[in-house]
Amino acid sequence: MRSRAARRLASWDVAIVVVLAVFLAVASITVDRFASARNVSFLLLDLAPIALIALPMTLIIVTGEIDLSVASTLGLTSAVLGALWDGGWPMEAIVPACLLLGAVLGALNGLFVTVLGLPSLAVTIGTLALYRGLAFVVLGDRAVAQFPPGLTGWVSAGVPTLLLPLLALALVFAVLLHATPLGRRLFAAGANVEAARFTGVRVAAVKFWLYVACGAVCALAGVLWTLRYSSARADNGSGLELAVVAAVLLGGVSIFGGRGTLWGVLAGVLLLTSLQNALRLLDVSTEALTLVTGLLLIVSVLAPNAVSALGRRRRRPPSAPSVHPTASAPAEPPVVRSS
Repeated sequence: MRSRAARRLASWDVAIVVVLAVFLAVASITVDRFASARNVSFLLLDLAPIALIALPMTLIIVTGEIDLSVASTLGLTSAVLGALWDGGWPMEAIVPACLLLGAVLGALNGLFVTVLGLPSLAVTIGTLALYRGLAFVVLGDRAVAQFPPGLTGWVSAGVPTLLLPLLALALVFAVLLHATPLGRRLFAAGANVEAARFTGVRVAAVKFWLYVACGAVCALAGVLWTLRYSSARADNGSGLELAVVAAVLLGGVSIFGGRGTLWGVLAGVLLLTSLQNALRLLDVSTEALTLVTGLLLIVSVLAPNAVSALGRRRRRPPSAPSVHPTASAPAEPPVVRSS
């Protein structure tokens, strides 16, 4: 029990929480206005879409797959929302239609990956371009604004309207991943697909519904993004997939599948967005922010695997000294038979 607790304290997700706490403390002291209530509100608004999309993305990567079309799904949802609002639809009908659209887009990814057996990396790179192109077909280069002030004000309020629902949804995904038979199936599928199939896990069905859920959550993030900025544009959320994948991997989820925790991912999301926020307050350029995100993505791939390999090496028992088979026992004296 003591060795298990020690290994747990030395795990990557615990390390990232410690790094997060240290960074928040240092940034609060050294970066002007970082700890102000206004900046914290903006930080939470920046965090919300990344954290939302990171929830289903965590489950997808745990199974050994990936979805790089998430930002394009967000952008297409925003474009459709703007087009429908411009066409006179009520918001009560637009939001369910957008969520349904996101589920359909996710289902298309799931069909390509699970039915046709195509690699998820190649599929979602293709749909990344496809969905973004469709967004420009729907809305073009124009922006649609003048959404209901009550809705835009509600989304921009920050803590009560976004953080609490986000935490509730995170709790649902955490229970699903860590405390249900489905969660154990996800880890099994990510660790060894063939072994999971032999134990009765319907791997294809599980992955398909994960992509559907990811599409619906991306659509929700697209609705919130549009209402926050009060602007529906085809290029909304461009590049967001890089931040989402970086945050998930930074939180300790293995890119190869089969390992990770949701609370580690949430810590990774908060660390990434806090770092970006602090750099913006220091007037760092957008190009430098992209560079930092890329570097964090590389570190998040290399470091957890290096820590895991080091831990396995330390736990490996010392090998016994080899003994030559002919020298394993002294030779017995010859038996003399009496006549």
